[in-house]
Amino acid sequence: MKLKEIAEKIGGKLVGPSDLEIIGPAKIDEAGPDEITFLSNQKYKKFLQETKAAAILLDKEIEGLEIPYILVDNAYVAFVFTLNLFNTQQESEFSGVSEKAIVNDSAHIGKNVTIAPNVYIGANVQIGDNTVIHPGTVIYRDVKIGNDCLLYSNISIRDNCVIGNRVILQNGCVIGSDGFGFAPVGDKYQKIPQLGNVVIEDDVEIGANTTIDRATLGSTLIEKGTKIDNLVQLAHNVTIGENTVIVSQVGIAGSSKVGKHVTLSGQVGVAGHLKIGDNAVIAAQSGISKDVPEGSILFGSPALPIMQQKRIDVSLRHLPDMNKKLHALENEIIELKENLNKE
Repeated sequence: MKLKEIAEKIGGKLVGPSDLEIIGPAKIDEAGPDEITFLSNQKYKKFLQETKAAAILLDKEIEGLEIPYILVDNAYVAFVFTLNLFNTQQESEFSGVSEKAIVNDSAHIGKNVTIAPNVYIGANVQIGDNTVIHPGTVIYRDVKIGNDCLLYSNISIRDNCVIGNRVILQNGCVIGSDGFGFAPVGDKYQKIPQLGNVVIEDDVEIGANTTIDRATLGSTLIEKGTKIDNLVQLAHNVTIGENTVIVSQVGIAGSSKVGKHVTLSGQVGVAGHLKIGDNAVIAAQSGISKDVPEGSILFGSPALPIMQQKRIDVSLRHLPDMNKKLHALENEIIELKENLNKE
């Protein structure tokens, strides 16, 4: 791709030869003479003198720079768009509906849909236009999938679940498995039927091997724009607000509600029937045992305001020294008492 084309597609100002051929993007310290890189973090500025990149994306002009560059508002965001220009991973090697797929006669398949070998599609399933389904995926009866979706291999989508438009499901994720519901009856447990579904709205991405349980009644809901990492567990009747980010190994128990623009960092655990307010940030490995007000930044288990928890952590590191001083003071007091008694 010509450098001029890249500049036009990402909306940047080109300073340098327009016909320079670029084969792809690369990191500034690894880029070759036919690759494009970027600079947004100033700690990488030291690589400018030694990079072999053919061109670079900048959001601030650098005096004396000899490398051709494209000036943009935000170099990091522009590089993301550049990555998309060269992204071929989402291109399927298959086209059309494979003869080796099993598609129920009652299913409605939209225009330009790709269904790879060894896919199973059940009764009354609806699949929108331009959706791509990779091998080994199983879609149970009455599922609805929107337009322009991308479903990688070995995904399971259970009965009656609803997937919006432009949704990406990574390998091995499970949508609509039974919620963990059991009623104690004597010394045994009676399984509670899970009659609800999962609803995933537009522009959501679900990571590999993530599991989202169907609701007992109603819907487990993932609102539009939310991004969920690998190995996340969302229990029955959970609601996740729009444009929320959930990082790997988070677990959210049943009926909890997470607001909009929330960040749950890695290995956060959320107890059931709680509410996390909009714009909250929960740091990694935190445990949430009560409602979280909107805008909170919490850390620890149980989670506390992050600065308070950091002060506690600092104090804990000094506990051995404090313990020694305490024992020394105790010994001094004992000695003083003994001397007073002698007098």
